[in-house]
Amino acid sequence: MKPSLDQFFFGRPIRTTLRPWTAILFASLLLLVLSFIPIKNFNPSLFLFPSYSSSSSSSSPSLEINNKERSKESRIECNIFKGEWVPDPEAPFYTNKTCWTIQEYQNCMKYGRPDTEFYRWRWKPEDCELQRFDPAIFLEMVREKSMAFVGDSLARNHMQSLMCMLSKVAYPKDVSTNSDPNFQHMYYSEYNFTISMLWSPFLIKAQQVDTEGPNGTGLWDLYLDEADDHWLSEIKSYDYVIISGGNWFTRPSKFFVEKKLIGCHYCLLNNVTDLTLRYSHRAAFKTAFSAINSMADFKGKVFLRTVSPTHYENGEWNKGGDCVRRRPYLTSEVKFEWLDEEFYRVQVEEFLKAEMEGKNKGVEFRLMDTTGVMLLRPDGHPSRYGHWKHENVTLHNDCVHWCLPGPIDTWTDFLFHMLS
Repeated sequence: MKPSLDQFFFGRPIRTTLRPWTAILFASLLLLVLSFIPIKNFNPSLFLFPSYSSSSSSSSPSLEINNKERSKESRIECNIFKGEWVPDPEAPFYTNKTCWTIQEYQNCMKYGRPDTEFYRWRWKPEDCELQRFDPAIFLEMVREKSMAFVGDSLARNHMQSLMCMLSKVAYPKDVSTNSDPNFQHMYYSEYNFTISMLWSPFLIKAQQVDTEGPNGTGLWDLYLDEADDHWLSEIKSYDYVIISGGNWFTRPSKFFVEKKLIGCHYCLLNNVTDLTLRYSHRAAFKTAFSAINSMADFKGKVFLRTVSPTHYENGEWNKGGDCVRRRPYLTSEVKFEWLDEEFYRVQVEEFLKAEMEGKNKGVEFRLMDTTGVMLLRPDGHPSRYGHWKHENVTLHNDCVHWCLPGPIDTWTDFLFHMLS
């Protein structure tokens, strides 16, 4: 039977009774040892309990761990993606007036969103503290380096958040070779740091063949075994590559492998098997990761930022759905929608396979596990505050992207932590 804690002495189990002569000898030895220990330095726990190590969540005063060691241990053992949102009276750290890189559709302050609580929360991991983003330290960490965001408009949303968080210290120069915001290159000359947006919503080769399609969102040809060369040909020279995706796979599409049509998702074509969006979504991430691991000279770090959940209520995005909540959920109050859960599960599965392969190829993969974090923030989307109310525009309520400033800024905190 395993001894209880009160049966330990000097880290070893002892009998609960002692013979008289043993007790006398033991007492004599104990007095001799104590006579050499200054009373002010005496800590009974060092004698009465076995030595042990602690995770970052422990706060035992008997542990002799300095702040540097505690910080290092916290980074190693704390799951920064498990926690809750808590009020943050210090936020925001920028506004639409101090940061010019906010895209209009995410500029909720400019377009009159009446509440301000959506940017006054911070993420609190369960077992540790998430270090606040420090723009000066971050820019020193990425000095002489480059970073690419690969994906759809949420990847661009993330990149713009990072630039806004850096705006307290420095502004970049636009060194893009054209005016397309989907392929933007920004340069921080003082730090020789480049940050780029490489548009690729499917991550694989894709071509729109019908602007309308079965449901008005177009019809696409997806080449499931070919990574999109628009980003693949660019990333070889980058030190950090942040990959993401998900929402575009809901669009009607035809699937090709080795240039041959093998099926589709909601294409409504005769004699074409509907393999569903699950098929193309998994294939795309598998192909993208495999392409990176197959690059002979790529030695950068690859981050998968997991799918960002939507929060439409009372209808779909094109049927009057909206996101009207004005506070975060608690973890206990919400569950995944089936599609978000499916996307998340598949992305993590393919990531783990790529990570294993990458270890043999010298490519480091890191998981930025933001899905559960953002599931709790139905209040952080623009909704209708991405344009003026009186404007004659055909726009649906936006419960996909994130207001700037807003909860998406936490992704930059995560990135800061992961690069530290």
